Amino acid sequence: MVAAIKEETFPEIEAHGAAAVHWFSLGELSKLIEMFQREGVRRAIMAGQVRHKQIFSSIRPDWRLAKLLLSLTTRNTDSLLGAVAKVLGDEGIVLEKSTWLLEPLLVKVGVLTVRSPSEQELKNIAYGRSVALQLAQHDIGQTVVIAESACVAVEAMEGTDATILRAGEIMRSLSFDGGGDAPTLSRALTVVKSAKPNQDMRFDVPVVGVKTIEVMAAAGATCLALDAGKCLLLDGEKVIEAANGAGIAVVAEGKI
Repeated sequence: MVAAIKEETFPEIEAHGAAAVHWFSLGELSKLIEMFQREGVRRAIMAGQVRHKQIFSSIRPDWRLAKLLLSLTTRNTDSLLGAVAKVLGDEGIVLEKSTWLLEPLLVKVGVLTVRSPSEQELKNIAYGRSVALQLAQHDIGQTVVIAESACVAVEAMEGTDATILRAGEIMRSLSFDGGGDAPTLSRALTVVKSAKPNQDMRFDVPVVGVKTIEVMAAAGATCLALDAGKCLLLDGEKVIEAANGAGIAVVAEGKI
């Protein structure tokens, strides 16, 4: 059985063999719980993504979600989804790890592409991981974009793809000076996508797909660094094929 969020779920999900698809607005937490209890659901898995900014869009929260939001001292991803998980748990519904059925898709350690990161890209990765660690401790975002050991962009509410595109726009805005000299900062970008130090595998697990590679290529990014065992690689063969075709190096390292 599928509980589908109207604001985020593709309608095509109804054609993929689920016994039943129940549709809810993002603000209808009470209706979701009531449906679970009516159908005898005791275990659930979060799949896909709810964009952080959707929580603060024009949705109308029901009394239960409104009470939950008012109770939070911070409204980052862990706080929001962790509170939802607790409410579900209080109603007898256990939220399982989102990777429970997707273990084979978790990234393995090593260089995943034909090309390995260059020396400069390795420096970018090392610096990017140190920046990402600081961001992750505050649950601000998962992605940082680096050029020649300079931080070009960090992710907040906008999501990974928008962060990468913004970094590309910043690099394109670096114009040549009046004397004809090139900018001192290389336009080649390295993207570091990191899990939190104590990643809750029930939700908000980092995900990379073919679109991420396409966005990187459009932005002028040449290297992608991931956390082995903590990041899902959707359509893995197609992702690596797209990266190889774009000359992008993809590497996964142990958790920072």
